[in-house]
Amino acid sequence: MAQSLIDLIKILRDRTGAGLMDCKAALLANEEDLDKAFDWLREKGIAKAAKKSDRIAAEGLALAKTCEKCGKTVVLEVNCETDFVAKGDAFHDLVEDLAKVIMKQSPANVEEAKTLTASLFADATVKMGEKFDLRRFTLLENAEGQYVYSYIHMGGKIAVALILDKEDAELGKGLAMHIAANNPTYLSTADIGADAIEHETKIQLEAAKNDEKLAGKPEEMLRKIIGGKVNKYFAEMVLLEQPYLMDTESGKKVGQILDEKKVKIIKFVRYQVGEGIEKKQDDFAAEVMSQIK
Repeated sequence: MAQSLIDLIKILRDRTGAGLMDCKAALLANEEDLDKAFDWLREKGIAKAAKKSDRIAAEGLALAKTCEKCGKTVVLEVNCETDFVAKGDAFHDLVEDLAKVIMKQSPANVEEAKTLTASLFADATVKMGEKFDLRRFTLLENAEGQYVYSYIHMGGKIAVALILDKEDAELGKGLAMHIAANNPTYLSTADIGADAIEHETKIQLEAAKNDEKLAGKPEEMLRKIIGGKVNKYFAEMVLLEQPYLMDTESGKKVGQILDEKKVKIIKFVRYQVGEGIEKKQDDFAAEVMSQIK
């Protein structure tokens, strides 16, 4: 079912922090396309530069579990209907069992994993009286000479796992905690696609046109300013470019810490329960209608 304008305004406001009327204008100017409206607000300098997937609205559990014997680690997210069930031991046991099946069977995708675990979900629904969903998982396999470290935050709201090319438990745990807190999108700048850079450059160019402070600036200066803003935008999303959370005194970036220790991150995974899921807020309708009539 298509979402109403009220629902879309609520989602857009949560993503951007923009006012109700600005969100309405953005949606109407972009045929009620959320992503285009998000960019439109940024181009106008109205929205904060948040990620489009930052909206958090779901119950469930994120888990990172390692099988030392088989050399596998799985990071998964399982959703349920209520916070009460999410905090219960029975649900936590279900997620643990799902992790074991995934590591043992190595399903190719979520649909295959759901087929393999259908009986577990059926039994859980009978026992707890709720609908459950395996939303996503990533299966990591560490080769010889590689080491996996993980971290669970807030009792399972965030789960992180990463692979290092050297054994360093203290660094591994610190990096996992950093990733949980700072939510990087990319490992290095090399992982940023050309399309993403082009898209952000366009947004910053349009934002510059709407910035009175930049009016009349020479073209060369504008290019440098825009380039600097694009670099800053992505630097905040790149793990190696982020100031290392566990060493705030030195101000060193993650990449510098790794270089000093001669360690490389092979891969990292971070799941936060409900990220990117939109949940309708029924009491929001009256607030919107009072302002957009």
